[in-house]
Amino acid sequence: MTYPTQPTASHFINGQYVEDTDGTPIDVIYPATGEVIGRVHSATPAIIERALDAARNAQAAWAAMTGTERGRILRRAADIMRERNHDLSVLETYDTGKPYQETSVVDATSGADALEYFGGMAATLTGEHIQLGEDWVYTRREPLGVCVGIGAWNYPTQIASWKGAPALACGNTMVFKPSETTPLCALKVAEILYEAGAPAGVYNVVQGLGDVGAALVTDARVDKVSLTGSVPTGRKVYAAAAAGIKHVTMELGGKSPMIVFDDADIENAVSGAILGNFYSSGQVCSNGTRVFVHRDIKEAFLSRLSERLAHAVIGDPQDPDTSFGPMVSERQMNIVLGYIAKGQAEGARLVYGGKRLDKNGFYLEPTVFADVRDDMSIAREEIFGPVMAVLDFEDEGDVMVRANDTEFGLAAGVFTRDLARAHRVAAGFQAGTCYINTYNDAPVEAPFGGSKQSGVGRENSKTAIEHYSQLKSIYVRMGDLEAPF
Repeated sequence: MTYPTQPTASHFINGQYVEDTDGTPIDVIYPATGEVIGRVHSATPAIIERALDAARNAQAAWAAMTGTERGRILRRAADIMRERNHDLSVLETYDTGKPYQETSVVDATSGADALEYFGGMAATLTGEHIQLGEDWVYTRREPLGVCVGIGAWNYPTQIASWKGAPALACGNTMVFKPSETTPLCALKVAEILYEAGAPAGVYNVVQGLGDVGAALVTDARVDKVSLTGSVPTGRKVYAAAAAGIKHVTMELGGKSPMIVFDDADIENAVSGAILGNFYSSGQVCSNGTRVFVHRDIKEAFLSRLSERLAHAVIGDPQDPDTSFGPMVSERQMNIVLGYIAKGQAEGARLVYGGKRLDKNGFYLEPTVFADVRDDMSIAREEIFGPVMAVLDFEDEGDVMVRANDTEFGLAAGVFTRDLARAHRVAAGFQAGTCYINTYNDAPVEAPFGGSKQSGVGRENSKTAIEHYSQLKSIYVRMGDLEAPF
């Protein structure tokens, strides 16, 4: 199958597409049909060597450019990405199965936002002057060196850009490994950056499974590792990076709470629950999948939610009218089906959905469970699919204890008309990214990331600069220096 902006080879290294068919073949499967629409090859040791050498050799010259010059290239890449939004969105839909209705307004556009934002910031990355009597200290903000990015399969264009933009703005170079499930989109990010003027070797993409990621993370030439993925993968990557004392950013999983108080606007709360559970067919790390609804409005909430879900348009994700697409893979679909079965077996009340759809591809119905207890599997474990668990509550203090009773701490949300309570609850959440009367907004201007097992560090905003650069202090003595002998 030929589709728009189809990459021409498996890897992008040193400014060009590179193929090595000795690498393990990885089929690209279109989730809407289950068909193989392409094939890439996992990086061989020779490919990994080429990519890391390219990044290392390009880094000094890239860092020597002014921030203004680097920023201009990133902003030009953002413009190209926006000009090609349609084709990039079609490719994202082929890669992930997410509806074009969604990819056309979230994925490449979010990537372009990151390139533009950090491109604009690149010229501002300065140090400071500290006067100490007649002596003084000045600081320099310097790049880390070579960064490795490891992406997840749910937002391949966005993640490649979210990691690449701040890294490049600071003067680093990057080797990015996308998920083997969605290998295509990151190649186009690399191609666009090169077209925009990034020198060869500044941003490279290699394909592969866990062994390729491990080879990149443990290589002595790598100074920084940024992972988006699951908690188990994060533990392995964090440990491997720690052995080399490498800088690390981890954006991991979650089982985030969403609390709906009895004074909440039901329509807005239902919208938040839909966005926090069924957007991207539920395959979003920050999703608010534990929905605590006040007992007094629970049935009204469930009734309106079911009415709204009945209007979901499930079908061909390339059709702009489709609003709910397939799971990313057969494997992920079967994992979610297993959790649906667990929910029923453990006594949760199935309110909506719960079945695989009778059509080609990896389609599941949006699924809602009510009367969920805190100790049920569907309330404790990250499902990463379109399954919402609705839990009852009556008391604010009690629900806060329950909301925070999890190893995760990525996100949390609250719906209420009481602004004092809204801010009190947000302050009480043990989570890195919180929402009041909304859910899953992720502007590049705001930090994004988690606490507890959900991650280390932050992506986006000026905070990301701290994770892709380091400060050097230089003490200047103006007078004579004394010594004891």
